Amino acid sequence: MANEAEALQTPLVPGGVLAFDAGNSKTDVALVSANGTILGTARGGGFEPHLVGAQTAVDGLVPLVATAAAAAGFSLGTSPLVEQISACLANADLPIEEERLADAFRSYGWASRVHVANDTFALLRAGLDEPRGVAVVCGAGINCCGLLPDGRTARFPAVGRISGDWGGGQQLAEEAIWAAARADDGRGPATALMTVLPHHFGVRSMPELIEAMHLGDIPAVRRLEAGPLLFQVAATGDPVATAVVHRQAEEIVAMAVVALRRLNLLDEPTPVILGGGVLTANHPLLLEEITTQLAAAVPQAIPQIVEVPPVVGAILLGLDHTQATPEAHTTIRTAYSSKAPAPA
Repeated sequence: MANEAEALQTPLVPGGVLAFDAGNSKTDVALVSANGTILGTARGGGFEPHLVGAQTAVDGLVPLVATAAAAAGFSLGTSPLVEQISACLANADLPIEEERLADAFRSYGWASRVHVANDTFALLRAGLDEPRGVAVVCGAGINCCGLLPDGRTARFPAVGRISGDWGGGQQLAEEAIWAAARADDGRGPATALMTVLPHHFGVRSMPELIEAMHLGDIPAVRRLEAGPLLFQVAATGDPVATAVVHRQAEEIVAMAVVALRRLNLLDEPTPVILGGGVLTANHPLLLEEITTQLAAAVPQAIPQIVEVPPVVGAILLGLDHTQATPEAHTTIRTAYSSKAPAPA
């Protein structure tokens, strides 16, 4: 009986990692062995603990964990699946939120140890060969973090305007619509946005567009479509659209510089990883502005677009916590590289 009880406490995958990259729109789960072999994966919808609560949000991950475990030949039971959970989660913006989510993960007993961090850290680690650098994510919102090998971090609350944030796809879309409305009624300078936006949304004018959005004929979620249009108009040299793109670059650089300063990395060659939908769309004007402004502020900084899915970063952070070999890290990167087929 003693041997049986001891076996139940032994991870089915010694040294293994159960990794989560949970964003606002999708969640990726990966079950990985100690040597970096992917044993099972799963993908689901967005992760919203700020709306439903930490425990309910983690409860929603159970089917994904079951799918990944089944692919590895396991079923969920009383014993841990792996040694380490590495959960990089959207809306885990404050330490208290991370603690509540970690408690929710522990309640399932999937792993011997649990580490929860904001999903920005997954992006950061995905772009680094070692846990040393800074990342800025610009997707629906904007956030930034930094990490050193000794575990020290730099981060921001990133909960919107009350924490000083500006930018991201949602903010850019709102700015585009705002500028077009003011251009149309004369309160603001002229911009091609006042004709491009109505045409895109299938109406004849800004007043019709405003009415359709206000009454719900155009769903609120579609407002995000104004963001890419902003960049299209800016690329033509439109001064109003260009000014908004310039400000987005300023915000991205400001966050990166502050994170570098907090980690005493201003005078060392340091990667600045750029990710999120707005940045990975590779808008030339935005990337040129970021490169120019960052070079002026921190000449040693090395900006680069992340080239692998953020779940890779969540896995690597988990392997960091289990002291996995460099070969294990290489195995994961190879599995998820653009040259290799994406894991099922």
